[in-house]
Amino acid sequence: MNNTGAFGRIFAIAAAIPPGRVASYGQIAALAGNPRLSRRVGQALSRPPAGIPCHRVVKKDGTLAPAHVFSGLQRPMLEAEGVRFLPDGRVDMERCRWRPEEEGKAWTQKK
Repeated sequence: MNNTGAFGRIFAIAAAIPPGRVASYGQIAALAGNPRLSRRVGQALSRPPAGIPCHRVVKKDGTLAPAHVFSGLQRPMLEAEGVRFLPDGRVDMERCRWRPEEEGKAWTQKK
């Protein structure tokens, strides 16, 4: 996969998600410059370079990836980092969504 251009930007953003936080595919797409390309984020993260914490990327409602994607390990990996879950099994996005602007990280929008 190409690690430059849009995919490179997606990888850089995903790599910046700190332990204990999650981001949605749409959030990463918006930070990368096009909020309508959340599927492209999924495509990029399906074959990431080593070291990209893809397990920290979830659907906008906190739903995890299908079990086969992380061999059923996404939830235990997130729990080990302190991510909290709702009773229905979704990530508590209110508490655990990554907010880079609160960390002083300014991602510039590129079109």
